[in-house]
Amino acid sequence: MWFSFWKSRDRFSLDELRFLVDQLMKVQTVNEVTKDFVIEALRSIAELITYGDQHDASYFEFFMEKQVMSEFVRILSISRTLVVSVQLLQTMSIMIQNLKSEQSIYYMFSNEHVNYLINYSFDFRNEELLSYYISFLRAISGKLNKDTISLLLKTQNDEVISFPLYVEAIQFAFHEESMIRTAVRALTLNVYHVGDDAVNRFVSMAPHADYFMNLVKFFRDQCIHLNLVVSNASKSQEVDSTSTILSAVDEIEDNLYYFSDVVSAGIPDVGRLIMDNVLSLLIFPSVLPSLRTEAVKESSLGAVTSLYLLCCILRIVKIKDLANTIAAALLCCPESVTENSEAKLNGDVLGHVSSDAASQQIDENTLASGSDAGRLRVSIPTCNSSENLPQDGVLVHDCGGRQFAPREALLSFVANGDDVQVSGSLNVLATLLQTKELDESMVDALGILPQRKQHKKKLLQALVGEDSGEEQLFASEGSGVKDGFSSELDLYLQKLKDYVGVPCASQEVGVSPRVHRFQVLDALVSLFCRSNISAETLWDGGWLLRQLLPYSEAEFNSHHLRLLKDSFHSCTNRVLEETRGPWSDLLVTIICDEWRKCKRAIEASSPRKDPKFMLLHPYKSASDGESSFAAGERMCETVKVFALLHHLHIFSLGKVLPDQPPVLCAVDIPEMSRAKKAGVNPPGLKPNAEIFLVDAVPCRIAFERGKERHFQFLALSVGSSGWLVLAEELPMKPQHGIVRVVAPLAGCNPRLDDKHSRWLHLRIRPSSFPITDVAKQTTSPGKVKSKALVDGRWTLAFRDDESCKVALSMIVEEVKLQSLEVERSLQPLLELDKSLHCSTLSECVENNSSS
Repeated sequence: MWFSFWKSRDRFSLDELRFLVDQLMKVQTVNEVTKDFVIEALRSIAELITYGDQHDASYFEFFMEKQVMSEFVRILSISRTLVVSVQLLQTMSIMIQNLKSEQSIYYMFSNEHVNYLINYSFDFRNEELLSYYISFLRAISGKLNKDTISLLLKTQNDEVISFPLYVEAIQFAFHEESMIRTAVRALTLNVYHVGDDAVNRFVSMAPHADYFMNLVKFFRDQCIHLNLVVSNASKSQEVDSTSTILSAVDEIEDNLYYFSDVVSAGIPDVGRLIMDNVLSLLIFPSVLPSLRTEAVKESSLGAVTSLYLLCCILRIVKIKDLANTIAAALLCCPESVTENSEAKLNGDVLGHVSSDAASQQIDENTLASGSDAGRLRVSIPTCNSSENLPQDGVLVHDCGGRQFAPREALLSFVANGDDVQVSGSLNVLATLLQTKELDESMVDALGILPQRKQHKKKLLQALVGEDSGEEQLFASEGSGVKDGFSSELDLYLQKLKDYVGVPCASQEVGVSPRVHRFQVLDALVSLFCRSNISAETLWDGGWLLRQLLPYSEAEFNSHHLRLLKDSFHSCTNRVLEETRGPWSDLLVTIICDEWRKCKRAIEASSPRKDPKFMLLHPYKSASDGESSFAAGERMCETVKVFALLHHLHIFSLGKVLPDQPPVLCAVDIPEMSRAKKAGVNPPGLKPNAEIFLVDAVPCRIAFERGKERHFQFLALSVGSSGWLVLAEELPMKPQHGIVRVVAPLAGCNPRLDDKHSRWLHLRIRPSSFPITDVAKQTTSPGKVKSKALVDGRWTLAFRDDESCKVALSMIVEEVKLQSLEVERSLQPLLELDKSLHCSTLSECVENNSSS
C-alpha cells in the first residue's frame, strides 16, 4: 500500500483524491509507522479540495459522497501521535478558510463533525497544537453568518443551549500568549457581528456573561501593570523605560479598541455589561479615587495613570451612557468610593490658589462686569458645600477641605500640580471637550462648554420661548433653574446612585455652570502664570483656552488681565536677558518661528499630542548646564512661553492674532563700524571672502597638535549677526586678507588666561542651534537618542599683553553692538502697548527670518 502511494501520479486530479481517500480508509491505527502517510494524505486532501472548489465541483461531491469528514474524525480517534492531530487541525483550517462555495461550507458545518473536533480533548500543554486549534476555531468563525451559525448551535424553545465554538474559544481569552488572545478576540467579534438574536442572548446571559467581567478584570490588571511601569520609570529615568511604557500602552489601547469593536456589534446587553464592569471594576474603585486620595494599596493607580486611562476610555470606547456617567462622577464624590474623609489630592495639596494669591471669587454681577470685587478659589465648591450669596458678593462654601470632587482635583492639578499632572489634566479636559458622546449639558456642567455653543444654546432657548432672548443671551448669572444644570445630569446622578448604592454627595451640581466655567478659566490663568511648567504643556493650556473662548474677552476680569500682564512682563525680562545671551544672533529668527508654531498650536482643531505622552518622563538635555547648547534650550523654552503669553494677552483683549510678530527691520550699517571698514555687507561673511584688515590683530592658533598657524584676528558685527574672523594677509595686497575661519561672535565668552596674559580663550558654538524638537519626539518616542553636545574651544596667542587686551576689547564692543541691535529689533514686541499697534512692522519678519 505504501509503495503505491509514492508512485508518480497527476497530483491535481480526481483520481488522486480517490486514491488518497481510499488509502486513508484502510488505515486502522495511526502509529509511528503509519503517521507519515496519514500526515501526507491529510495535507494533500486539503490541497485537492481547495483546488476542486475553485475549478471542479466534482471534487467536493466526491468528498461528500465518501463522507471524508467522518473519516477525519475516525483518524483523530485512533491517532496516538501529536503530529497527526496538528496536521488534522491544519487541514481543516486550510479547507474552511479557502472554500468559497456556500454548499461546501454548509456540508463542513453539518453532521456535528466540526463540533466534535471543537470539543475533542486535545493535549493543549503543547503550544503548537494549541496554536493550530485556535487557528481552526478562528477559521470557522470567519465563515459565520445567520445561516451557517445555526449549524453549530443546539437550541431548545428558540434559545441556544450549546455553542461549543464560542464557549471553548473564550476559555483561552486570557492566555499568556498575545497571538492566542488576539485570535480569540477576532473570533468573538465574528460571532457578535453575525447579529443572531438567540446567539446574542446566549453570550450576554450567565454564565457566559462572566466573560465580559473577566475581560474588564484582565484590563484592570494591565492598567495596574502600566501604573507600575510608569512609576518605576519616573524613579529610574532610564532611556529604555520609554519602550517599556509604550509597550504597556499598546496593550491598554488594544484592549480598549476591542471593547469598542464589541460595542459596535450593536448588542445592547453586551454594551451595558462592558460599561457596567468598566465603571464598577475600574472607574469608581480605582481611577477616580486616585485623583483625590493618596494611593495606599499596591493595586492602586497613580494620578497620572488614571488621567491617561480617562482620556483613552473616553476617546476609544464610544458608549454614550459611559461617557456621561463618568462626566457626572467627576462632579460629585460617591461616599462609597471615598474611604478617608481627610483625603488629599494624589501628589498635591488641596488648597488651590491662582499664582501668588487666590484668584477672584465674584458674584453674579462681578462675573458679568469683570470687576475686582471678590476672590474665587478654584477648588470650590466642594462636594459637601452649599452655595450662598451673602451681601458682600463672595460665594461661601462650607466644606472644611475634606472631600474633593474629581473635577476639582483636575483644576487643582492644573493650577498647582507638576508638569505631568498639568499635562494629564489638560488632556482629560480636552478629551471631555471633544467627546461627541457626551451630552452638551454635561459639558456645560463641567464648565468647558465652548463659548460659541453657549451662545447657540441660549439663542435656541430664546427662539423656542423658554425665556426672553435678551435675558438668556446676556444675563450674567441666571437663577438656579434658568442657568442651572439640565435633567440629563439628574439622570446620570441617579445612575451613579444605582452603581455605588448610595446617593452622591453632589452639592456642587447646584452651582451655576457659569461659576464652573469661571473656575476653569481661573485655573488656566493661574497655569499661565507659573514658571515651573514646560512651554509644551503651557501651549496645551493655550489650546484649551482658545477652544473655550474662541473670539471674546467677556470671560476675563481685571484680575485675570493683570496676572497675564505681570506674567508677560516677567517673561519679557527673560527675553531681554537672551539678547545678551550666547544665541542672541538667532533670537529674532527663533521668536518668529515659535510665534507661528504657537499660533498654529493654539488654533488647531485638536490637541497636538496623543494622551500617552503624558506617561513618558520629560526630555532632558544631555548637554552640560554651562554649555551653549543648554543655554540654547533654555532660550527656546523662554521664547515658547513668551510667544504664548503674547498671544494670550492679545487674545484677552479681543484682538486678532497676527501671523507674524511685530519686529523692526534691520538698519543700514554705520559707516564707522568695523564691518563697514572691513568691507562686509549683508547677508554676512563666509570663508574665502576678501576683507580689509583694518583693526585686525595678529595672532597664532594651533588647530592640530604641533602645527601653529598665523592669522589676523577680527571681531565684526552686522546688525544681529556677528563673527569671529581668522584671516590670512595677502602678500601682494597690504591690509587685505582672505577669510579662512569664521565662528559666531555671540556666546564666545572671551576670557584671558589666568597664567598667560597673552592668551585669549574663546568658546565656539555652532552657527545654527540643533534644537531638540519635542514634536518630533512625540511622533517617534523611544527612538530619539540624545547625544552629549560639546562646545568648541579656541585659544589665541598674541604677540604681547596689549594686543591680547585689544582683541578682548574688540570682542566685547562688537558683542554689545550686536545685542543692542537685537534688542532694538524686538522693542515693539517686548512692549505690549506698542505691539498691538505695530502689526504692519511684521512685514519685515521674513527678512529677519531668512538672514
